[in-house]
Amino acid sequence: MAAQAPVGRTEFAALGGLAVVLTADPGAVEQAVAAVRAEVAAIDLACSRFRDDSELSHVNAGAGEYVEVGPLFAEALSAALWAARTTDGDVDPTCGTSVRALGYDRDFADLAAAPPRSAVVRAGAGWRAVDWDEGRSAVRIPAGTALDFGATAKALAADRAAGRAATATGSGVLVSLSGDIAVCGPAPEAGWRVRVTEDHRSGDDLPGQTVVITEGGLATSSTVVRAWQVWSDETVPRRVTVHHIVDPRTGRPTDGAWRTVSVAAATCLDANVAATAAIVRGHAAARWLAGLGLPARLVHADGSVVTVGGWPDDPDDPDSGTPTPAVSALPKLGVATAPRPSAHRLPGSRP
Repeated sequence: MAAQAPVGRTEFAALGGLAVVLTADPGAVEQAVAAVRAEVAAIDLACSRFRDDSELSHVNAGAGEYVEVGPLFAEALSAALWAARTTDGDVDPTCGTSVRALGYDRDFADLAAAPPRSAVVRAGAGWRAVDWDEGRSAVRIPAGTALDFGATAKALAADRAAGRAATATGSGVLVSLSGDIAVCGPAPEAGWRVRVTEDHRSGDDLPGQTVVITEGGLATSSTVVRAWQVWSDETVPRRVTVHHIVDPRTGRPTDGAWRTVSVAAATCLDANVAATAAIVRGHAAARWLAGLGLPARLVHADGSVVTVGGWPDDPDDPDSGTPTPAVSALPKLGVATAPRPSAHRLPGSRP
């Protein structure tokens, strides 16, 4: 990701990846970073799968029983269940069961460095099986089920962190958490320049596109970066490559049309949910995103690119002097028309 001077910039390790904080006022960056760090620490303690002391780990360990949780976890749970309802189950927090069965039960750096282990395919119980007791602020998931907020919690954290930093500093702020980007407050005159790639740590020399944003959020989901090898015994014993985006209905890693999808929306949460759902939906995703009016860039398995929803074309010659294209007029992700189950009570309202 690149930004035009003068802006404040700091980066640090966070949530298993890289956090980048930019401020329109260069003098506000330290105060902004303090606000972002506080928000990241809070979401990590509430929602990390890789901390034994997180609320998410306590909920998963207590599967089958009600577990009391705090307000931030309740907000994250509400976001995850909203994502499932809005995408008709394409993004489902009970996919933690499937991801664990595939071997992703530790920090990704440790997983990638370890020898391949045997893995199985296992679908989760489905998001409608999550039971919320609003009066007690307690959640119960079926025995043998595990929650995973990977498609929502980091994006929610980016939105919250950008808002908190902008309020604390009075400056326009961009927050990127491993490429999940949220903007709050007035952008610099030239906007925020963002490099859209499959890996948020990549430089401008690798395939991608540079765009300008001034509002909302932008997120990329990919099957390429978080991939690892396992032993599979489904047919004959063999090593296979799997990744972290699973089809909740089967528990299998998706193998659809797109390897990478980037979406811009009114919030980072909207953008990341739409991008993840698009990977799961496969060929139908381009028409779905276009129908929602969401600017999106979809990369086929062969590397070819499709854009919809007003996502700008990439200049053929990046050195031609043509202005960097802007992504604007960002809508919210539309709500699914399926009725909400009467027996299911969500914690709070949609963030």
